[in-house]
Amino acid sequence: MVIRSFLIACFFIFIGANGLTAQNDYIGAAKCKMCHNKPSTGAQYSQWQETKHASAMESLKGDEKNDPKCLKCHSTYYGDDEMLMATIKPEEGVSCESCHGAGSGYKSNSVMKDQAKSIERGLIIPDETLCKKCHNEESPHYKGFNYEEYLKKISHPIPAS
Repeated sequence: MVIRSFLIACFFIFIGANGLTAQNDYIGAAKCKMCHNKPSTGAQYSQWQETKHASAMESLKGDEKNDPKCLKCHSTYYGDDEMLMATIKPEEGVSCESCHGAGSGYKSNSVMKDQAKSIERGLIIPDETLCKKCHNEESPHYKGFNYEEYLKKISHPIPAS
């Protein structure tokens, strides 16, 4: 009886611990597009498509196309645990979730209407530190990184101003 109670307690501790540390799944840019391509809210998806982030995989040449050191920054898909990739595709390049975090926890419209709730559910508000995880001296093509200058190139406010 004591052993059974102990095993049951361990089970619930294990389940609880996993629930607390569970990560969101990556949902892919196509899911983000459903809400973030409307002109009335800023058409962020269309803006992203025009950036170098969207075509980052195409910029890889030769051996770079298979180098994990390159892939982790050139595609959201390769930047995290493969088990978290729900519907994302490697060819998306540096998509929404590279900068804003895996979206399964905050993707619903009811959550996205409340920034604090979105952040609580995994939304990341990107900053210079996040950008420098990829835009740094580790890249063989690094030519410096001016955060303020590059931020203007990818700006996509909600709603667009």
